Amino acid sequence: MTAGTASALVAAALLLVPRAPAPVRVRMLLGGERRTAPRRFRLPRPGGALAGLLPGLLLGPAGGLAGALVGTVVWRGWRGRAADRARLTATSAVAAGLGALVAELRVGAHPATAARGAAQDAQVPAGEVFDVIASTAELGGEVDAALTDLAARRPALHTALGGIARAWTLSAHHGVPLADVLDAVRHDLDRRVAFAAQVHARMAGPRASAAVLAGLPPLGVLLGEIGGAAPLRVLSSTTAGQVLLVLGALLVCAGLLWSARLTDRAVPS
Repeated sequence: MTAGTASALVAAALLLVPRAPAPVRVRMLLGGERRTAPRRFRLPRPGGALAGLLPGLLLGPAGGLAGALVGTVVWRGWRGRAADRARLTATSAVAAGLGALVAELRVGAHPATAARGAAQDAQVPAGEVFDVIASTAELGGEVDAALTDLAARRPALHTALGGIARAWTLSAHHGVPLADVLDAVRHDLDRRVAFAAQVHARMAGPRASAAVLAGLPPLGVLLGEIGGAAPLRVLSSTTAGQVLLVLGALLVCAGLLWSARLTDRAVPS
């Protein structure tokens, strides 16, 4: 077994290490109560890391490490963008459902009946929200507590459910008409969605510029290879090239993370 193959196997094993320590897994298998432990550093999920590791190994052990680093950062950025889109879609769907719920409440419908009607026409995942409201209201339970529990299970709904839960608490404890406070929440959610969509559109240019800048180093290597300078041979077969390969990957990752931090701060959560 060559040194490069051994390094690749060790890197893959580290990426696939279980997220929970052995004692915790044994307690879970035996049905024991899971203790709450302080947050620790966890290795990233291997999806993006493996996607960059495998082609990076063509440039040696350092290439595999560099590919895993860049792949992890790109994967996390993609997952973050997907989570933002899911949250925006969920908030918009809940706002639309609230419009139907408020309309039913204004004509005198019971909250459970109004929520059940809104759930039938609501888009995913807003239908689950109004099903929970209807079921809890029918049983005379605390709707705000049920919505708080649902928000803990569905992070994409956290923004919308927080406002609805507070509105329900305000109506129950202070006698404010439920239709009025829910209508105010609907207007607030509509404004949030419109503002977030506008900011996302304005951030498209800076994000594209960051992606182009991150792609310039590989493009420079490709142009050098076409020009006969053989940079790939230097990077894959020399010690200095391996060191520079990892250093370059670290700089690219730092640039991607910093640009993502700058653009994400402008987008409301």
